[in-house]
Amino acid sequence: MRIRFALTIVLAAAGAARGQAELEQLDRRLEQIRRETRLQNEQGASLGQQTLIQYGAYATFDYFSLDDRNHDNRGGREYELVGYGRLNYYDAQELFVRLRGDYRTFNEGDSFNGKGDQWVYPILDRAYYRFDLRNQLARSEGKVIDYDVSIKGGRDLVYWGNGLTLAQVLDGGVIHFNYHALTLEALAAVTPGHTVDFDSSRPHFDNDTHRGFYGAMLTAQVGEQRPYIYGLIERDYNDDSLRTTVPGSVITTKFDYNAEYLGIGSNGAITDELAYGAEFVYEGGNTLSNSFNRSMGNLVPVPQTHDTIEAIGADVRFDFLPGDVNHSRYSAEVLVTTGDDDRQVATNTFGGNKPHTRDNSFNAFGLLDTGLAFSPQPSNLLMLRFGISTFPFTQYRPLSRLQVGTDFFVFNKTDPNAPIEEPTRSERGLGWEPDFFLNWKVTSDVTLSLRYGVFFPSHAILSSQDSRQFFFGGVTVAF
Repeated sequence: MRIRFALTIVLAAAGAARGQAELEQLDRRLEQIRRETRLQNEQGASLGQQTLIQYGAYATFDYFSLDDRNHDNRGGREYELVGYGRLNYYDAQELFVRLRGDYRTFNEGDSFNGKGDQWVYPILDRAYYRFDLRNQLARSEGKVIDYDVSIKGGRDLVYWGNGLTLAQVLDGGVIHFNYHALTLEALAAVTPGHTVDFDSSRPHFDNDTHRGFYGAMLTAQVGEQRPYIYGLIERDYNDDSLRTTVPGSVITTKFDYNAEYLGIGSNGAITDELAYGAEFVYEGGNTLSNSFNRSMGNLVPVPQTHDTIEAIGADVRFDFLPGDVNHSRYSAEVLVTTGDDDRQVATNTFGGNKPHTRDNSFNAFGLLDTGLAFSPQPSNLLMLRFGISTFPFTQYRPLSRLQVGTDFFVFNKTDPNAPIEEPTRSERGLGWEPDFFLNWKVTSDVTLSLRYGVFFPSHAILSSQDSRQFFFGGVTVAF
């Protein structure tokens, strides 16, 4: 399968870009599922207010099958072994390490990038030390203070707001300052090299990414509400360049995406049964433009320019929990992000912003649920999601921890004339998708996860109007 920026670009550059966007989508899908299931396997013991040594390990076998944009089916397996340990001293000092080995295999001919079977991530998955001043003074000196300072350094997940702007595993430091109802979080960190980047046109985007993140978020506790505001600076430390041979010339593309985000939002409870989360983000900064123009049906190299980014994103979600014995949850979500109608691809530099113009395409570093089968990047996207989940057999002990649910997505473009990740017509509607999931903690040591989604594209999708399916099945055994 080839990434298609435009019909002319397919002929010129698809050989070098084969399957890159599809690989990035797969990694996003699997990472979302991992985060959902991993919590179930590491909640075996409460830290409590005591010295505690907690350790464990689990092995996971996953199978996935999906239809790509050309309606070719691809299948594969992942074998994951995870070991973790936690040392906690009265919740004042904590050391956590998690080691992970993850091996991915594909059915014959199904690899996205031609690399075939491979190790996906390095061994060190998480490693951090956390110090809490208030708890330390209370334990060692018996002091009670009305403020707190906690410091965390190392590698861990940083998740801000609804996850629209930032939901990344980062190497660095986080400092929390707490005073009564106010919390200030300061961040300085960089991506581990194996991070999968959002720009799939950049060489080695899936295994060699270097970006820095610097910012602060201020949160207040006002009754049941937690309003917040943050500023985040992203700096591009990648030094890649791409040489693309086209008839009559060579196009050289450099990469430099430096963004700043100003976000405001809130989460909390409206009633005892209704919770919400809302996040609104303005993106500024600058980026390098596209490296070619089209002239008389040919691709012609042009000098890249540093152009201003002006984009907006918003995510609002509601969860209704009626408090029944089945722990039912009803949810609704609206996601809106701006696009740029002079781009050919919403997320990439190659085929990206037209030189000497503002870039209105929203691109960030979060992780949102945008479906299993379609799974678009949240750029130039207007998405509606409705969901329901429940534990239907709480009264039957063997099935009491079995959860089932479904999510229904409607996908549109915010700007009908602007692109997304794949070729589309200048139309708003993209299609719709139902997803289904099952989580079953069979025993305290065995967890089963199943996911199935099918995307029904609209006429706007150029590749094919055939439905796309995604299936995932995973079994985790803890020991």
